Amino acid sequence: MDEKYYEVVVDEYHHDFRLDKFLSLSTPLSRTRIQDLLKNASITVEPVKPFDANTKVKRGECYLVRIPEALEAIPKPQNIPLNILFEDDHLLVLNKPANFVVHPAPGHHDGTLVNALLHHCGDSLSGIGGVKRPGIIHRLDKDTSGILVVAKTDAAHQGLSQQFHDREEQLTKIYWAIVWGRPYPTSGTVDGPIGRHPKDRQKMAIIPGGKSAQTGYKILKSFASSKDPQSHISLIECRLYTGRTHQIRVHLQHLGIPIVGDDSYGKKPKKDLWPNAVYTFPRQALHAYSLAFMHPITQQQLLFQAPLAEDMQQLLNAFV
Repeated sequence: MDEKYYEVVVDEYHHDFRLDKFLSLSTPLSRTRIQDLLKNASITVEPVKPFDANTKVKRGECYLVRIPEALEAIPKPQNIPLNILFEDDHLLVLNKPANFVVHPAPGHHDGTLVNALLHHCGDSLSGIGGVKRPGIIHRLDKDTSGILVVAKTDAAHQGLSQQFHDREEQLTKIYWAIVWGRPYPTSGTVDGPIGRHPKDRQKMAIIPGGKSAQTGYKILKSFASSKDPQSHISLIECRLYTGRTHQIRVHLQHLGIPIVGDDSYGKKPKKDLWPNAVYTFPRQALHAYSLAFMHPITQQQLLFQAPLAEDMQQLLNAFV
């Protein structure tokens, strides 16, 4: 792929903007990508003057931004089947199965979603941050199934990232969870700041000074145990108004209705109240059911829904 260039002239409105902000507004590149290009001397200005990311641009200056050819991604492409719901030149939406790691990491060097995407997309990836790789906009835990959107270009990555960061009105994320218990009231919003657990650094918790976090919830179905009518298992819909790590898991635990199969946040009720399958469910019963967002290039409003994962549906069937 040949190098690309963007030539932009500072107008009256952008006079005295920071250079990295001005260029991120004037090109399809993210602010982080602009900063990387500045470090690599890929940006020049006429008339010539010293500059860096903090430099205030002046009316009439002309900046030339050179985009080097994207490097090959380090992860190896692998032919792993994907359940693709939508794809065009800019992005891809898929239904991720449970037990599928998104990024290569210690203990998961291959067989990940990124490996699968590199094989599927091939040369259609124009490069995210200068590397031929898919842009993962938001993550799902290994054990969480459901809808995930992936950027194929820098421009799509920047536009989607902005929507997810700012939680713009056109962005809606809805999850379904099977939980121990039944919340009272049966619908509402949990507003609890989330931060690193003070004693267990592998977990998150509602703590003073944590990042603002809001989750709307409502019951979709509830089942009472035939052996104890006061004991319930429920299917809950959760709407994310923020996007904190483990947010749904932490907030549902706070409501006293931890997710079935989630051993990190909550504990199981006593044995024999439910079929054994619910006690041995091998993952957190959490599914990214619906995602709505605005296409970052075409500005079309998009909505995707993924039916409840088969293992979660089978679990619900055991209560009927």
